[in-house]
Amino acid sequence: MEHYKVIFQPETREVEVLAGTDLMEVMNDAGVEHDFPCGGMGRCGKCRLKISHGLNPPTAREKEILNAGEIEDGVRLACLTKVQNDMVVVTEGDKKLQHNILLASEERPFNIKPHLNKIFINIEKPAIHDQRSDWRRIKDTLRKNGCEYNDLTVPIRVLRQIPAVIREAGHRITLVTDGNEVLGIEAQDTSEKMLGMAFDIGTTTIVGYLLNLCSGEILGVASTLNPQTRFGADVISRVNFAAQNEDGLDKLHKTVIDAINMLIGKASGEAGVSRSNIYGVSIAANTCMHHLFLGITPENIAAAPYVPATGEPVVAAAEELCIEINPAGRIFVLPNIAGFVGADTTAVLLAAELEQSEDIKLIIDIGTNGEIAIGSKAGIVACSAAAGPAFEGAQISSGMRGADGAIDHVHFARQLEYSVIGGGAPLGICGSALLDTVAGLVELGIIDKRGRILNPDKLTNPAGKRFANHIIEHGGQPAFLLVPAGKTGHGRPITCTQSDIRELQLAKGAMAAGVKVLIDKLGIGTGDIKEVLLAGAFGNYLNPHSACVLGLIPMELEGKIRMIGNAAGTGARLALLSSDEYRKAGDIAGDVEFVELGSYPKFNSIFGECTYFTIQDKN
Repeated sequence: MEHYKVIFQPETREVEVLAGTDLMEVMNDAGVEHDFPCGGMGRCGKCRLKISHGLNPPTAREKEILNAGEIEDGVRLACLTKVQNDMVVVTEGDKKLQHNILLASEERPFNIKPHLNKIFINIEKPAIHDQRSDWRRIKDTLRKNGCEYNDLTVPIRVLRQIPAVIREAGHRITLVTDGNEVLGIEAQDTSEKMLGMAFDIGTTTIVGYLLNLCSGEILGVASTLNPQTRFGADVISRVNFAAQNEDGLDKLHKTVIDAINMLIGKASGEAGVSRSNIYGVSIAANTCMHHLFLGITPENIAAAPYVPATGEPVVAAAEELCIEINPAGRIFVLPNIAGFVGADTTAVLLAAELEQSEDIKLIIDIGTNGEIAIGSKAGIVACSAAAGPAFEGAQISSGMRGADGAIDHVHFARQLEYSVIGGGAPLGICGSALLDTVAGLVELGIIDKRGRILNPDKLTNPAGKRFANHIIEHGGQPAFLLVPAGKTGHGRPITCTQSDIRELQLAKGAMAAGVKVLIDKLGIGTGDIKEVLLAGAFGNYLNPHSACVLGLIPMELEGKIRMIGNAAGTGARLALLSSDEYRKAGDIAGDVEFVELGSYPKFNSIFGECTYFTIQDKN
């Protein structure tokens, strides 16, 4: 079988592959970072790259997505390109951009109670008249120091280390313990060296917090895009990749483990500490990311009846998951609630203390799979709304993540105004800007209640008529022009098309329907909700008014909205710093009542009603 060389620029990375191999597969195997939001299905057109040598003729699909100038310039879609000769591929794109990743969140008081403990002891030396074993002298010393342990155990891995360590240390050692088990033995007094990392593993981003496990102090924060995005922007794409490729699950598992280890190294390096001083790692993740982290197949989550492998807390040895921290370290994974309401929601509820609230509160984490919870100390109900990737910018014609070059907010004044992350010429719009755009068009009467862009001659709102010249045809469909080609950073216009509006309608309809169903399930009225807490990156950056105009959040709740930042990260930190909080997370996950929207009576009609826009006039 013939082989060809593929060189990736600007890294000058060279690989040799079989003829006919998909370029997307080549890039994934070679570890070349690139986005494939639709999982390589050839739908989104976001995996553009330039081929400077070995260019293939464009496929029929590429002719539909790319314009003539791009095709002439050697731009192709990686997922539709096969290696048929030696190639030079230029991959400069949004991976080089600085992405906005939400790190901050609200804090709450709690008592630190580490999962692991360190005990420094000075062991009596053996003598000819005292031939007690090393292990016996360790236990006797602990007892003499007032440390009573019943059935203290030690694994063979540690037992093998004891003779050398205690003698090299002059019989001054520190034991690392988890309850009655000795996990490690260290020379001299290392009792004050106890660090940990708490992770929020999202579908799009991963954030890790380096913590002092004794004081709770945050020593550093490290974040990255989730590198699994090269296998698909959403969880279903990744589930399909895992199921359809023989080594798909292994690749997804290794990718996230590598990312965790990279962030551990980055955070510890920047803080000037050794990763060997990290003894605990906590993980909060949605159910699919949870399974992929543990190397468990997620395929049953994606098919009815959507059953996860476990809904319990999972504790594992660091070496079992190849997490590069102290060998005595433990990994504490928060529990899932249901197939699409994962450990990240458990972490959010833990941080918000909803189970202790006298008032009824609504918590929303808006994303590809929007999680919604309503309740108080009297009980909590939760659901997952399949919002799709619209809020993340995927499957949107000019959509992109919240990175440099993304329009993040749009305002309709006398003329169209917008802000760009990082400044400069815009490259696309992220989810918050899409929300602002469609909300503004609804208020201006440019979009009707069904979501249709009206012809300029049908506009009746005087304010809307000022923007009549922005209504164009783009890609064979009506569109609203946000930025003309001459003012963008890539020479393509930035638009909001009729298809984009439809994607947003489906997303906001799913979220709004979820809220209505949970309100109905609790037997309350919208007015009974005292506060709305928005968690996560999208909830932190969106304009609450835009969300309420579109009906994503009931309009009567607009004045009750509060952003709580990366609450999943807060919950992960709480669970790592306190064994009591970790146990509480298990209780929360077990007590929350999950509501499956698809099987709820009249859900389809509720969802249909929620896709409509109800506000059309801007006074």
